[in-house]
Amino acid sequence: MTTTSPPRLLPMASHGCSCCEPASRTGTASIPAANDSSAGGSSPSYQVTGLTCGHCAKSVIQALQALPQVDDVQVDLATGGVSTVTVTGVVPPEMVRRAIEEAGYAVLS
Repeated sequence: MTTTSPPRLLPMASHGCSCCEPASRTGTASIPAANDSSAGGSSPSYQVTGLTCGHCAKSVIQALQALPQVDDVQVDLATGGVSTVTVTGVVPPEMVRRAIEEAGYAVLS
């Protein structure tokens, strides 16, 4: 008899998903992002905490894609850790940080 393993799911944070529990989100002061640059066509990366699942990542991607002159957004999701968000386009880093924080996540250096 052959048994099939259930599909592997991303682990959730023990306290629940931060994107589904707005009360658990806390704002933090804006901290400069890694590779900060407002030069044309740059792709700065931001270290973001609080992304616990694909829905969290999608929330951040949608918030950033709503900004003018954002060409692309990539999220390297590190469940339970610090995720890397890379933004391609000509957008001031302050706007990127604000959009991420307004979506309910913290930007680190």
